Formats: sequence, C-alpha cells, structure tokens
Amino acid sequence: MSTKETKSAGQATLLTMKKDTRSMLITAAAELLDQGGPASVTLREVGKRAGVSHNAPYKHFESKDNLLAAVAARELARMSETMDMSSGGKVTIAAVRRVLHAYIDWARTYPARFHLTFGPLPGADVEQKTTAGESRKLLVALVGAAQKADLLPGANADRMASLLQALAHGAADLALNGHLSATGKGRAEPEDLVDDLLRYLRASVRAS
Repeated sequence: MSTKETKSAGQATLLTMKKDTRSMLITAAAELLDQGGPASVTLREVGKRAGVSHNAPYKHFESKDNLLAAVAARELARMSETMDMSSGGKVTIAAVRRVLHAYIDWARTYPARFHLTFGPLPGADVEQKTTAGESRKLLVALVGAAQKADLLPGANADRMASLLQALAHGAADLALNGHLSATGKGRAEPEDLVDDLLRYLRASVRAS
C-alpha cells in the first residue's frame, strides 16, 4: 500500500471512530434521559456512561442543549424509518393507522424522548431541523397519497397530516399523564381514538 493510500485509510478510520464515539454519546444521553429526564443529562455523566474520557463529549457537542438536540434528531430519523416500514410502500388506511399507532407506541415507550423531541429546545440545530422536516414530509406524503386514492377526505395534505398527528400526539400525552385509559378517564386507549378518527374520516369520504 502506498503512503497516500495508507494516509487515506487512516483518515477514513479516524472519521469512523469519531462517528462511532458521537453515536455512543448520543445513546448514553438518551439512556440517561429515559432514567431521569433532561436534568440527569450532563456532558460529564454522558462521557462516563459511554466509557470515554470526560473531555470527549466536549469535542462533539458545544453544550448539553446541542447534545439533547442530537438525541431528538436521532429519534426523528428513527421515526422516519418506522413510517417507511409501517407503510410498506402501500397507500391504505391500514398503513396510516400503523404509522399513527407506531407514533403512540414510541411515546409510551420513551416518554422523556417524546417530550424532548416535540418540546421547546434552545439547542435545536440544523440536523434536528432537517430530520424534523424529512419526517414531516413522509407523513404528509402518505396522507396526500391516501387523499388521492379517496381514502381520506380533503385536498390539503399538510392540514390533514396535522389533524392526525395532533390527535395521536394529544392522546398519547393524555395517557402518559393518567388522563386517558380504557378503564379510567376517557374510557379509551390512544390507539382507540386514532381508530375512531380514521373511521369518521372514511365515513366522510363515503358520504361525499
């Protein structure tokens, strides 16, 4: 191997190591967030949990807010992947239902990440805004396709997507705070309300 090739290989290895370290730090931060909320996430504790030097987090993130923004960005990216898998490339009400149910399942499984991702975050950066935009586009595209197939009413896909997400988001939040359950307040699970709304929307399409 030539000197140039050796140098190039070394640079590639270094870049991979940096990416791996950054990923480890984000994972550690997410785990700490799950356990104790944003207050439990400090750059020093994240470094300790990730098994790297206490200075390592500062080389990848300017502040705690920037680190939390990276956690939110990764959650949004994973949400996009979930939407892709849930839809299965087919435009059906079942696909829309699976996407919304997956959203609720994520919120219930990772409530701290849910509140972080969709709450105010001073450290929001380009990565988070970009992934948020991409995730939103996927939902709007799925809803728009369902409208064109006469599976959902209306012509404004963005507004319909907002309606569906608002219902799923609000229902999940109510359930997390003890205000919605099949045996208590509301007499329904969040998924039940999603199913109700989709039935009403489908009925509206049939009636028109």
